[in-house]
Amino acid sequence: MAKTKAMDAAGIEAEMEAELSRDDLSTYSSRLNGFVAEFEHVIHSKVNEEYDKNTRWPDKLADRIAQFGGSWRFIVIFFAVLALWIVINSLALTKAIRFDGPPFILLNLVLSFLAGFQAPIIMMSQNRQAARDKRESIIDYAINYKAELEIDDMQGHLHRLEADFASFRSETKRDMEEIKALLRSTDAKGKAD
Repeated sequence: MAKTKAMDAAGIEAEMEAELSRDDLSTYSSRLNGFVAEFEHVIHSKVNEEYDKNTRWPDKLADRIAQFGGSWRFIVIFFAVLALWIVINSLALTKAIRFDGPPFILLNLVLSFLAGFQAPIIMMSQNRQAARDKRESIIDYAINYKAELEIDDMQGHLHRLEADFASFRSETKRDMEEIKALLRSTDAKGKAD
């Protein structure tokens, strides 16, 4: 009977230890995730707000042109216009509406004009995006640094909890030994009577 009680006490002790560790880790983990998510949201919204406030309309127009120029929609439209241009100016059936003959000099001029203006616009947009990305990386670094400090704080708390638990465990073992001794003395008295 005394063995069963001792085994139950050891099982209860192990359950308490596991429960304490799970609760503390989940609490700290959710606290850290909330902390990082809150900072990221606030800071990125401030960066977007600052970008919108400080960007002039020509820069916004350049960004839109660069965004359109780098899309599948642009590629499909561009291919369709080129194909239509070549068909209209090549087939014998369209001789009446032909405006650029087979060496396609006008088409070459239009494509050169498009490339000449689109390239600097895309480069301006990329430069602005690189500056914005640099600001965001600095902010991400700050967030990660704060998260690292929070993790260090949590580790300190966990070390203190481990020390407290070790002390609690030794006290519990001492108490269990006293209870076992009392049970043995009670059993010995019961057998003597």
